[in-house]
Amino acid sequence: MKHPFLKRLIFVFLVLFLVAFCVQLNDVEKPQLVNTQGRTFERATVTEIVRDNLQENGSRIGDQIVRLQLEDGQETEANCPNGLLFGTVCEPGMQVIVMASRAGELTSCTVYSYDRSKAVLGFVAFFCVLLAVVGGRKGVKSVLALAITFALFLFFFFPLLLHGVAPIVAAVVTACLVLALTVWLICGTTQKALAAGIAALGGVLAAGVAAEVFGQAAHISGYNVTNIESLIFVAQSTNIDVGGLLFAGILFASLGAVLDIAMDVSAAVAEVHASDPEKDRKALFASGMNVGQDVMGTMAATLILAVFGGSLGAWVIDYVYDLPLLQLLNSNSLDIVLMQGLSGGIGVILTVPLAAGASAWLMKRK
Repeated sequence: MKHPFLKRLIFVFLVLFLVAFCVQLNDVEKPQLVNTQGRTFERATVTEIVRDNLQENGSRIGDQIVRLQLEDGQETEANCPNGLLFGTVCEPGMQVIVMASRAGELTSCTVYSYDRSKAVLGFVAFFCVLLAVVGGRKGVKSVLALAITFALFLFFFFPLLLHGVAPIVAAVVTACLVLALTVWLICGTTQKALAAGIAALGGVLAAGVAAEVFGQAAHISGYNVTNIESLIFVAQSTNIDVGGLLFAGILFASLGAVLDIAMDVSAAVAEVHASDPEKDRKALFASGMNVGQDVMGTMAATLILAVFGGSLGAWVIDYVYDLPLLQLLNSNSLDIVLMQGLSGGIGVILTVPLAAGASAWLMKRK
């Protein structure tokens, strides 16, 4: 009884230490990059269309002028932009988000967007409930693992960047914490969990090294990304090293796929060992490799397709403009997408022998 109690005590102590460290870490002053004094975002309901922008041919030109009822009951007129990124087409009874700018006694309101809060939160809640219902107890643990992962990004990784820690270092430390907590929550303190954690960490590091090698060989840095102007503006007022964000992002992008295949191979080896404890390490390693080879191709394709889908708009533009192959192969945007997909794929591939070897060794360890 003492041994499990000591384990729980150590775990609770480590969690409390991590929480206290995060609280201290978040004691950082963010620079004011944009003047937002007097600007607030509020919910409102459209009560009347004062002036519409609908033309006779069905198109919309200019802005709408609408009357709104704010959450506190006050009524005001607001401008609704006719834009694709901001604004919306207002109708009476519609719930919208309003950007209110106050200067002294003057207040101007602009419709920012349709109020999507209920749809977003409802969809997230549906995902969590579905995961818990189908996955049972492990599904609930998976929801908890996702919540902890998001909290680590928000309260650990981002503050580390503001404190001047190199993005790749901060990403490795955060990935280690995410892997440890996720594997522990889902599998507990078992040999299978330890093997999956070791293999996943090795695969993620392999993806990071592959991205770094690719970047050095192709002369690609974190300063070749599309939003570099905005990032440089942020870097001028903070301690963030924007050049390393690209490679830290690649490490995080491969984390899920690598953990997935590591868990598949480790679980398979554990099942084989449980059904036939007499099998030696060589036979267990071969069993893990057989399972990993079946999953490896589809998992690498999944990762590459996810990267492809995330940049589909850029691919369509390149296709429609019929850019020559030589230009495409030397395009920063295309090469970065290839680096992300191929580096993650390399991490997935190398995870298979790592997971098979770690599982075989741990299962036969006395």
